Amino acid sequence: MTGTGRFLVAFLRRDRWHYLWWALGATLLYYSQAVSVKGLYTTQAEFDRAAASMQDNTAFIAMAGPARALNTIGGQVMWQASAFGAVVVGLMSMFLVGRHTRVEEESGRDELLRASAVSRHASLTAALVGSLLANVLVGALVAVSLVSFPLDRADSVAVGVGLALCGWVFTGAALVAAQLTSSTRGMYAVSGAVIAVVYALRAIGDVGDPVLSWLSPIGWYQAMHPYSGLRWGPALLLLGLAAAASGAAYALFGRRDFGGGVWAARPGPDRAEPSLTTALGFAWWLQRASIIGWTGGIALLGLAYGSIGDDVGTLIGDSSGSQDVFVQGGGSLVDGFYAVAIAVIALVGAGFTVSSALRPHSEEESGRVEVLLATGLTRRRWLLAQVVVTIAGTLLVLAGGGLGLGVGFGLVTGDGGRIGPFLLDTVGYVAPSLVLAGLARLLYGVLPRWAYLAWAGLGLGVLMVFFGPLLRLPGWLQGLSPYHHLALVPAEPFRWLPFVALLLVAGALTAVGLVGFGRRDLR
Repeated sequence: MTGTGRFLVAFLRRDRWHYLWWALGATLLYYSQAVSVKGLYTTQAEFDRAAASMQDNTAFIAMAGPARALNTIGGQVMWQASAFGAVVVGLMSMFLVGRHTRVEEESGRDELLRASAVSRHASLTAALVGSLLANVLVGALVAVSLVSFPLDRADSVAVGVGLALCGWVFTGAALVAAQLTSSTRGMYAVSGAVIAVVYALRAIGDVGDPVLSWLSPIGWYQAMHPYSGLRWGPALLLLGLAAAASGAAYALFGRRDFGGGVWAARPGPDRAEPSLTTALGFAWWLQRASIIGWTGGIALLGLAYGSIGDDVGTLIGDSSGSQDVFVQGGGSLVDGFYAVAIAVIALVGAGFTVSSALRPHSEEESGRVEVLLATGLTRRRWLLAQVVVTIAGTLLVLAGGGLGLGVGFGLVTGDGGRIGPFLLDTVGYVAPSLVLAGLARLLYGVLPRWAYLAWAGLGLGVLMVFFGPLLRLPGWLQGLSPYHHLALVPAEPFRWLPFVALLLVAGALTAVGLVGFGRRDLR
């Protein structure tokens, strides 16, 4: 196919950092499980007791997968990381394919390139090959990391191969979605729905009818049984489905017009709803799907943590390292565990906060803000509406996590009285989350090219919360994280002063960002 090689080189060069960070993130997901499990249990008897506790937990099985060989490091790695690793490569494949198909068509760049002497399928093939190579890189790094740990070589290779093949399946699904829909947002919605459905089928099948697990590529990956009786048959199923999906994408590509999709775009209503005529209503409409998705996901995370109940000692073992992690705030081991669980929920939920705060940046880059500001809408009103939606969305996401935590705990222990305290403790983390939102707003308003550095603030928060005390890092370094200043509730009593101070810092950062945005040129 004429021009495919040039397209592929251009895509690889443009996405080289994307490939690296996705691959390192997936590798860390697997390798960190091996490291943490090894340091968590001091004796095999202790390991066996924890495994017995985990394999009877329905919520854990639904979240992670079928319990196999949980009294071994390899079995724990596969159980804790495989389902989430498949989701990671699914998201990576979705974004890479969308970036080189629908995004290129919408921007008009693909049409310019097609005007030269290139094959009709050149860009599609290059997008396919680029995503396949990215998944191979992820699988290879995961396999090498587990072999170097060291875990069994053949099983570790199977973990990496199965993960790469999962990514190939999701690549084919994303290519099909790109042909069916006529917009990037629609393509991401369909691809994301596919990932969610196959994850749900695997979860329901693992706790109910096993047939459903065999309808999911994630279930096929886990059915390879690394570290618990390796078998390669399910890998052939993954390979066959990936080939079929890619072939279907090529067939659909030939049946649609450039810039369009097989599914015709439906015309919208002739008049907007009254809520869409206001800046706040329109900002909420843009982010409502993200808020609902994040709230549901964080609620499930809280439910999984809460389902551990008060059987914490058996789960985390007796090693000094695990004890140090879960009693950072003092108090009982159960309170210490749930203090760390609430911090985890808050940090994961802060992913929504940062992405929501950066939404104006993507709207400006796409050129849509200029159209809105050409009306009577002022810059300040537009950005303030985005700020309000970020605050409201963050509160809803954290509340979902706290509610899930309390409900899960109550279902297991019968103690429904902790739903309210868990809910309030989790919502209390809104203050440091809004500091990160303020940082994103400041960078967007003053230095928009560096706005995405706000994600580094979240990364710093994760490092300082979990590793700062253990590594005895200097106090000033830990203090750079807004999460360091809050009490680890419920292990420690809530303190109002740092909570209010963090809210004031968040307000100041946001105010400076608003002023900077009002004084600079767009784009």
